Amino acid sequence: MSENIYNGLEIAVIGVSGQFPGSSNSSTYWQHLREGKELIRNLSDVELEASGVSKAELSDDAYVKMTGDFADKDKFDHSFFGYTDHEAATMDPQIRLFHQNCWKALEDAGYASSIDKKKIGLFAGASSSANWKLHVMANQDKSLLDPFYASQLSNSNFMSTLVSHKLNLRGPSLFVDTACSTSLVAVHLAARSLLTRECTIALAGGICLTTHKKKGYLYRPDMVVSSDGHCRTFDAKSEGTMFSDGVGVVVLKRLTEALKDNDHIYAVIKSTAVNNDGNQKVGYTAPSVNGQLECIKMAHQIAGVDPATISYVEAHGTGTKLGDPIEVEALNIAFNRSPAKHCALGSVKSNIGHLDAAAGIAGLIKTVLSLKHQQIPASLHYQEANPSIDFEGGPFYVNTELADWKRTGDSPLRAGVSSFGVGGTNAHVILEEAPLVQQQGDELSRKYKILTISAKTETALLRYMTELSDFLIAGPEVSQADLCYTLQVGRKDFTYRKSLVYQDQEELVQLLNSGLARQSFVKSRERGRSVVFMFSGAGSQYVNMGKDLYAQEAVFRTEMDKGFSELKR
Repeated sequence: MSENIYNGLEIAVIGVSGQFPGSSNSSTYWQHLREGKELIRNLSDVELEASGVSKAELSDDAYVKMTGDFADKDKFDHSFFGYTDHEAATMDPQIRLFHQNCWKALEDAGYASSIDKKKIGLFAGASSSANWKLHVMANQDKSLLDPFYASQLSNSNFMSTLVSHKLNLRGPSLFVDTACSTSLVAVHLAARSLLTRECTIALAGGICLTTHKKKGYLYRPDMVVSSDGHCRTFDAKSEGTMFSDGVGVVVLKRLTEALKDNDHIYAVIKSTAVNNDGNQKVGYTAPSVNGQLECIKMAHQIAGVDPATISYVEAHGTGTKLGDPIEVEALNIAFNRSPAKHCALGSVKSNIGHLDAAAGIAGLIKTVLSLKHQQIPASLHYQEANPSIDFEGGPFYVNTELADWKRTGDSPLRAGVSSFGVGGTNAHVILEEAPLVQQQGDELSRKYKILTISAKTETALLRYMTELSDFLIAGPEVSQADLCYTLQVGRKDFTYRKSLVYQDQEELVQLLNSGLARQSFVKSRERGRSVVFMFSGAGSQYVNMGKDLYAQEAVFRTEMDKGFSELKR
């Protein structure tokens, strides 16, 4: 493969966090997508009755007993972010979860410790919270909060600025609302803010929580939702989608700086584009070939890439009779109606349903992880093409099974991601695989590693150790030098701490699960104190006791050599 060619406008994706149907984090999400799982599940009558669904609704043949939700969406560690019980109880659940995912994304990027030093922006959107606002207003007489403050906590429009306030994010903080394309438009705005240097790091994403209760929905013919809860994107039997819950956040940085700072790069954003259909369509809620086409072509032009080098497109793909044919037609024209079937097509909505304001970020994270792992997950429920879709008029084919993503020719792997909102706001992103980075070679130079983790409570520290152990067992071998560095430098210091000295990953896993290591923690009392490593003396010295340190640690060797030179004088 030839070297990636950059023009200075590229943005690196350096951190990811998400919770999606059936998936508590982005790693589980990717694993489920690889396995071709549909993460929409059936609800029993018992569950539905417990949620207040009437027997009349349950007996209605049009009532669809399906949901797309995830566990623990009602959990919020409010004290971690400095909120009281009353504030947390009043806060829109979408805002609660978004706090946590922003923090996790910053930790994943290795910049949780740099919040006070970096100018970080936040661009995000959420689904309507009208029901929650009504709930808060109905219980206002029981609240101990000032009504003005309560109205802000319960209104998703204040989500971005509330998170920015608690995390001390001092870049632009924007709440975005363009319906279904919201979170991908947020990515577009974040990229622009980075390029104009309004911020040095940007968080972008979206969230949709429909309700805490387990409920289905009533099917209505010719509307956007399907009769059975399945989304059969591009298929002849397609009749719509279903709405689900989810949240996703990515951390972005200018590629030039990400490379200079040795950040972990999931993928590269070559370009983003946004436009609106105007009145070039049959109605306000209808999609438009011209609007989508112009948006996609604009993204190609900004990226400076030939569409023939793009080998995957994550489609908006709602599975509607009208929407899918229009989307493919716009893509066919944007790709110059190439006859060669070189571009796979898919939609994550076939796995998880439609996430409304978080739909675009769900598709982006799927594609970013696909580029990282160089695999394209299957788009589900596709058997026979919708006869209104012109698959003969372009380079696209629906990807129906997990496929290794292989380069053809000299170009790096590239993908497009589309998200289109009701009302006509279209967004398209061009992604490219991350550049190959030369390893530093530190893994072999150090026999022993020191891993340090910290948390605000002992319980949280124990949970952290368990999660780290599970990650190391489930995932591939990771660079231990990078792991130790990130946990030491890229994470924030908290009151309770634990340090482990080990040689390899197997020993680390054993230590993380050992009873002794999980019993004794250090509780720091003062901040800013220096730590000095020294040999204790008192008769415990022995020959060559510092030999390994001298041979393996350059800093130790340099300082010892300075001392030896003084002794020779």
